[in-house]
Amino acid sequence: MGLTNNRIAAIDFTRGISVFFLIIVHTMLIYGTLRTQTETTIGQIIIWLGRGAAMYLIAMGISFTFSRRQSFYTIIKRAFYLLFIGYSLNFVKFIIPEFIFGGLPYRFLNAYHLKTQSLETSLFFLGLGDILQLAGISLLLIAFINQISNNKWLYFLLGLSIMILSKELSGFKTNIIGLEYICHLFFSNQYNVYFPVFPWSAFIFMGVFLGKQLKEINNDTQIFFKNLALQSLGLIVLGLSLVLTNYKYHFGDYYHLGPGGSIILLGIMMLCFWIANQLVKLFNPNSPFLNIIIYLSKNTTSIYFIQWTLINWGMYVFGFWSLHQWSVLALIVLFTVLTLITNILYRKLKSLRIISFENNL
Repeated sequence: MGLTNNRIAAIDFTRGISVFFLIIVHTMLIYGTLRTQTETTIGQIIIWLGRGAAMYLIAMGISFTFSRRQSFYTIIKRAFYLLFIGYSLNFVKFIIPEFIFGGLPYRFLNAYHLKTQSLETSLFFLGLGDILQLAGISLLLIAFINQISNNKWLYFLLGLSIMILSKELSGFKTNIIGLEYICHLFFSNQYNVYFPVFPWSAFIFMGVFLGKQLKEINNDTQIFFKNLALQSLGLIVLGLSLVLTNYKYHFGDYYHLGPGGSIILLGIMMLCFWIANQLVKLFNPNSPFLNIIIYLSKNTTSIYFIQWTLINWGMYVFGFWSLHQWSVLALIVLFTVLTLITNILYRKLKSLRIISFENNL
């Protein structure tokens, strides 16, 4: 299946699936007991699905390449918009519950070694770095990179360099006020930033590289996905050979990967794109399942904002790290349905010009 309305079915499919995985993974991370997350088959599978965040980032890079908004100022505007939404989400997820709902749950705060309703706690959660912050910063970098060159190999070399250097730069910081937080966003090795620019922006840059590859072959998806499969296998072999030399260094911390971990994850996610392309061919273009996945893909920003808000606020009803696997599965269904219903309501309000997010990431 090729391009339709400037969209690529397999890219939409993988992005939509990865958004759905986010709801599943976030529900498990917030509500599943540690034993449920680490010792049950369902928990281990769901936690592994969290690796799909890299697929989400690659799809973001590919989609950006085909976006009509390519001028310096439109990219900058989009970048600051994503940063605004990211910090607004932090406010809604954490600050509103902290001061309006009577404080964040004790067990949740204890996991971060924080105390309720303190300035330190408020600043920590307001400044928490996640995918939206990563996306915003990456777009800022792309805006300036494009002023230098639009060559695909520049993005490839930049992505590869970030993967190689990330572990060595992990934890780098300065005590200069203001710059310290910027260092956290770029190089954090703690859980105040879940997706630091090093290494995670590399997946977005590699996505841009792949998107430019596709453009150069006149959007021939058959050739593109065939090459993608071969490239992915080479990356998996290279990454695995590095990981086997020192697992802890290369893949011991998923959120702060070494070069081997980043390379093997890139290879696996690229292979997933090839698999997605094969799967999409099996579906009727008008099938309900495919339409739902495409719907998720077209509403990534609002879906991301809504699901995190509902899941975090749900701690006041269902607790934190307190449920076993079958209860978590029930909540996954509940939060998926609630997220979709809320997003439908949001789209209705958007059509009335009452509220608006820009989609997609």
